Amino acid sequence: MKTYLDCIPCFLRQTLETARVSTRDERKIREALDKVCLIIPKISFDAPPPEIGREIYKIISRVTGVEDPYYNIKKEHTRYLLALYPDIKKRIASSSDPLLSAIKFAIAGNIIDFGPNSDFDIEKEIEKALHYNFAIFDYTEFKKALQNSHNILYLADNAGETVVDRILIEEIGKPIKYAVKGRPIINDATLENARDAGIHRIAEIISTGCDAPGTILKYCSKDFLKIYEDANMIISKGQGNYEALSGENRPIFFLLMAKCPIIARDLGVENGDIIFKKGGLVG
Repeated sequence: MKTYLDCIPCFLRQTLETARVSTRDERKIREALDKVCLIIPKISFDAPPPEIGREIYKIISRVTGVEDPYYNIKKEHTRYLLALYPDIKKRIASSSDPLLSAIKFAIAGNIIDFGPNSDFDIEKEIEKALHYNFAIFDYTEFKKALQNSHNILYLADNAGETVVDRILIEEIGKPIKYAVKGRPIINDATLENARDAGIHRIAEIISTGCDAPGTILKYCSKDFLKIYEDANMIISKGQGNYEALSGENRPIFFLLMAKCPIIARDLGVENGDIIFKKGGLVG
């Protein structure tokens, strides 16, 4: 997915919000904004938004000296979702379609996002998850692909959300490689966040090697790219991964909540809609 003019105000908002999480020094916050403004004229609108985000968050980190400003918040969200874990498991087990219910909870976790949407209510989203109506619903294709897949790659999105990813992986019940970011970027999941959620107990955690808020393949490690190419099914969580991989001709299923009007327009849905979309070579 390419970048649009409408993305520019969002980049500036994210810069301001993240710089304020990183420091109280107004001069540094202003410096971060000024430096981001300088790169805006150089933005290639053919690049996906996470590629631009990569450069922006590097600037914020250099200016403030803080590599992982959301570290404590990520820990807090993971603890919060882990406290809900037993109840979510019970609700899934008692549902008429446990796999679909686990998918709904996994998508509900996607509300946790400090990129496009820093104003969210986790508890409210979890509570209404089982009543979701999908704007795009490729569940039949997903079940068919799952039956025939033995090499599954799961692309993580945000910390905290990792707990409901774990629940979905448990429900799938097949060997899965769970890919996290190569270094901290916004509140995206890292190796530490995935382990905090207990993913290591039920899946192999790997790193993409990428330091962007999305799986930008040209910034991924050779080891990850080999796993990506060998996978016969890919589960992709979140907007950043959709933005990065929506044009890829691979067997990908995108699970996300449309949290900005640009994504919604690209998908042909309304902002706030729930998406379960096949892409690439699926089907």
